[in-house]
Amino acid sequence: MSFFSSIAQHSHGLLRGEDRCCLETLEEKDRRSTLICLLLIFLGVGSYGASIGIWQGPIQACFVAIKLPWVILLTLLMNAILNGILASLSGVRLTFVQTTLALLSAFAVFGLIVGSLSPITFGMAVDAPAPNEPGGEETHRRLILAHTLLIAFAGIISTARLYRVLLHFAESAKAARHSLLGLLSGNLFAGAQVGFLLRPIFGQPGLKIEFLRPDLFRGNFYESVWWAFKYAL
Repeated sequence: MSFFSSIAQHSHGLLRGEDRCCLETLEEKDRRSTLICLLLIFLGVGSYGASIGIWQGPIQACFVAIKLPWVILLTLLMNAILNGILASLSGVRLTFVQTTLALLSAFAVFGLIVGSLSPITFGMAVDAPAPNEPGGEETHRRLILAHTLLIAFAGIISTARLYRVLLHFAESAKAARHSLLGLLSGNLFAGAQVGFLLRPIFGQPGLKIEFLRPDLFRGNFYESVWWAFKYAL
């Protein structure tokens, strides 16, 4: 079977929620499944990132297309130890490596979901008032809220599909649910803050377009969402 055929078959299995695809990725010898998951993350999340950044122009679109997949991978790496500990404490018999690989397959599903949404979000950005036009500030806040909800939705759906896989290794269904809740909470929390550190993602109207902000560690993601929510309504 060719590599491209493997990608199509693996993607189809991931979208259908087939346990086989994730279980194949958990086999450390199955390097092809791991490479396919990484490729799906870079392609799917990268295209979605470009659809976010295009509101500020093609340069910002390129910047976000590069950065957003790394938000996913850095979140995975940062939480690798924590995820392994949470799985073990919950009664799930997975090693640290297996936990990381399981989440890698979940993030591949995330990439497929947001990648499929990118034509819609691209249209949203192109159709919205430009940053330098009247209504640009309001559009910026609404885009932040819309994409935050879309990303959270895709993150929940992609991680929730791990439940049946966790059942294969858990002592009970309750242990699998507790492990899933821990994985979901940890990744949503860490991913949001990593994305904030690698800002600009949406780009603030009136500010210079740049790859990273000089005030990297100033503020946090939750303050920015509260600000957007407060003034968008």
